[in-house]
Amino acid sequence: MKNFIHKTRRTLLSGVCLLFAMFVFSSAGYAQDSTAAATHHDSTAAPVEPEAPAKPRPVKNTFASGQVIDGQTVMVPVKGTLEADIQHRFGSVQNGYQDLWGIYGIANIRFGFLYTPIDNLQIGFGLAKVNMLWDGSAKYAIWKQSSEFPVSLTYYGNIAVKTVKNPDNVLFKYESERWSFFNQLLIARKINEKLSVQIGFSISHQNSVPGYYTKVDSSNVVFKEQKFNMYSFSFVMRYKLTEGTSFIFDYEQPLTAWATDNPHPNFGFGLEFNTSGHTFQLFADNFTFLNTQQNAMYNANNPFGYTDNGVKYPGGQFHIGFNITRLWNF
Repeated sequence: MKNFIHKTRRTLLSGVCLLFAMFVFSSAGYAQDSTAAATHHDSTAAPVEPEAPAKPRPVKNTFASGQVIDGQTVMVPVKGTLEADIQHRFGSVQNGYQDLWGIYGIANIRFGFLYTPIDNLQIGFGLAKVNMLWDGSAKYAIWKQSSEFPVSLTYYGNIAVKTVKNPDNVLFKYESERWSFFNQLLIARKINEKLSVQIGFSISHQNSVPGYYTKVDSSNVVFKEQKFNMYSFSFVMRYKLTEGTSFIFDYEQPLTAWATDNPHPNFGFGLEFNTSGHTFQLFADNFTFLNTQQNAMYNANNPFGYTDNGVKYPGGQFHIGFNITRLWNF
């Protein structure tokens, strides 16, 4: 698994460089350019005051929603917008017809509510079924793509706490072990009216990691199976097929190598149906948890298959899922 992660790092580095060049130097970039009309000079006419240059207007609708499958986007609704989210993941498709490709399997669901109290800032909370996980989040649009700036830049972060019961301290020895944290920087570009792309860099933090004691020279040493922080890279894309229908894609790759139980990447693809105040996404992906840091650190579903110590492990561990987003403006 470590070899897979190291090989993926090299591929990602090349991909990031290519994406950065596309963001910044693409001549097909989507921006609203203004043109100034030439004025005939007449020495006998009264001098004309030059018009103040128009303020560049930001590009609109880079994405139709604040989330594409499992990945956050740079989008922040206008001030005064209330957003309600429903996220649902069915069971794994691997059992086939036996549980109708996961639709009758064990599912996870999350309800969330977000509000935009001031320009460019969205705050919210949600509750997911697995581990009865509460989360609080904030998203701030730092820059927006315009004729003067080639990309949109947004920060996203959240805090999550597992409120599942803990009889006899089996799951958690200390209450602080229930908490996890997530920080992400998102960079997006609307290439044209059909295509939008985004890359993201994130850090996930857990307050405790599993481990065990080993004996070294008559002293006990704690061997940590994981690390407290997981660094990840993400790529999100939307391509409009019609005015209200788009193809969507989400890929997320862990970059930190752990000693054991390394999480797998996420490969998600599907369709998005959009109206003025409602977005519905139907897709297949590998993530089970409905929280960014839980997925980044603990994803056990493998999309591609891999070989570890000579043992081949199959891929194709996908879940069918959907997201529903509803907006109200006040």
